Amino acid sequence: MANSEHERRIAARFTVFDQDGNGHIDRCDFSVAAKALLAEFGVAARSEKGQALYGGAEALWQGLAGIADRDGDQRITREEFVTGAVKRLRDRPERFAEIARPFLRAALDAADPDGAGAPVVADAARVLAALGVPGDAARQIAAGLDADGDGRVGEAEVVPAFARYFTVPE
Repeated sequence: MANSEHERRIAARFTVFDQDGNGHIDRCDFSVAAKALLAEFGVAARSEKGQALYGGAEALWQGLAGIADRDGDQRITREEFVTGAVKRLRDRPERFAEIARPFLRAALDAADPDGAGAPVVADAARVLAALGVPGDAARQIAAGLDADGDGRVGEAEVVPAFARYFTVPE
């Protein structure tokens, strides 16, 4: 893959985390994501599901900051993300999956109003849309996440897919 293509793919991953579009990733971006999911599914912030989502968002922020925030300023610049996070995520995607697991688990739980253990594909698409993925792409991605074809998207399907998405080959 050409270096410019590699950089484009990395930049796309950076923007997934930069929820407010201010050019860096910080704790606020994870709060914005949690709030968007809570609003989409009508989950109260002080509920058990709401607190789990905020806790998962904080864990994801702390894990990513530990990997990428090289200067310790509590912000991850695009350069820090490209030079630090992406290399580490590419080298150890399973580590990233474990960092992301609490947030992903809580997001799936918030999107599972019937308590079946995993949201239906349409609700998984709503999660993606709430996080900024355009509607048609969100629906297509959610359908692709249903690896076992049961009509639901579970943690066992989402966590490895999330890690694969951030594993950017050169």
